[in-house]
Amino acid sequence: MFWDRKGALLVDFLPQCSTINAGVCCDTLKKLHCAIQNKQCYMLSWGVVMIHDNTRPHTAMQNLTTTFCWEQFNHPPYSPHLAPSDLHLLLHLKSFLAGRWFHKDNEVKEAVTTCFA
Repeated sequence: MFWDRKGALLVDFLPQCSTINAGVCCDTLKKLHCAIQNKQCYMLSWGVVMIHDNTRPHTAMQNLTTTFCWEQFNHPPYSPHLAPSDLHLLLHLKSFLAGRWFHKDNEVKEAVTTCFA
């Protein structure tokens, strides 16, 4: 999930039984670029800042973020003194899904997507 101060920009799901690798990260970043162009194209002229740690999949995205002319801020891993910026989104999602039961993966995806639409 990617967001800005106005809310969710992209909600994307990893296919079942797959892992996050450099290719998946780059594909997701391309989807994010398209989502920004479609939803809030003015952001591209102001500049986009990505905040992430230095895990291997994230470092593989550096060439792509350079191509998009996006700035990168590194977030040091295991930094308990830094508050995560996604707390408000997770609390909203938790209250939205509270008390609901899902029988299929697609039902969960639909609910999450609806929550941030």
